[in-house]
Amino acid sequence: MIEVRALRKSFGPLAAVQDVGFVAPDQAVTGLLGPNGAGKSTTLRMIYTVLTPDAGEVRIDGIDGVRDGAAARQAIGVLPAQPGLYRELSVRENIRYFGALHGMARAPLARRVDELISQLSLGDCASQRAGRLSQGQRVKTALARALVHSPRNVLLDEPTNGLDVPAIRALREIILSLKAEGRCVLFSSHVMQEVAAVCDRLVVIAGGRVIAEATPAALAEAHGGSLEDAFVAAVRAAGHG
Repeated sequence: MIEVRALRKSFGPLAAVQDVGFVAPDQAVTGLLGPNGAGKSTTLRMIYTVLTPDAGEVRIDGIDGVRDGAAARQAIGVLPAQPGLYRELSVRENIRYFGALHGMARAPLARRVDELISQLSLGDCASQRAGRLSQGQRVKTALARALVHSPRNVLLDEPTNGLDVPAIRALREIILSLKAEGRCVLFSSHVMQEVAAVCDRLVVIAGGRVIAEATPAALAEAHGGSLEDAFVAAVRAAGHG
């Protein structure tokens, strides 16, 4: 479970995040939505300990992510918007390297890498250098890297960017399988079709603040129309966009 309480972050005079708080529970996919510049990416980076909040608290399964970032990182797997694979390493080597960074022993790590390559259908390119992969293969490799240490909490930042329809469908199935395993999934996307397909509840951020929390159906009902219409209406009602 991911708990965010009263997060604040400024960059000089710009208050990027102001008093953001929400809970992403286990065995659920929580969607984190917001227009460009809303503070969504800054919030995500504070959750996965790349940025330090000016104020507030992040807890990952009860672990204080600000005071004990190393322990929090062990409990979380992150697929960032820009995966940043090591281009000269193979798919297998990229996954293995991150497992080693998490302190996994050689034999369990080898088994886990094989398991992920099979689960994510990466067998045909497992020995291929990352620089030669398709976009779908890169995303799958980055996801395997995020899951190698079997974290209970998974953050996915715009994971469908650049993917074709078959790859998006495959990723959707993976997200739902993570939920079925009881994990906490925090999913950020601008694609409302994907949000509606996988998310159990939504947290909408605009102007650095949480402006709505609801299920996709409840948000659509409250504002009328499709989920996309409801999202736009919620942002405008809060005085943004």
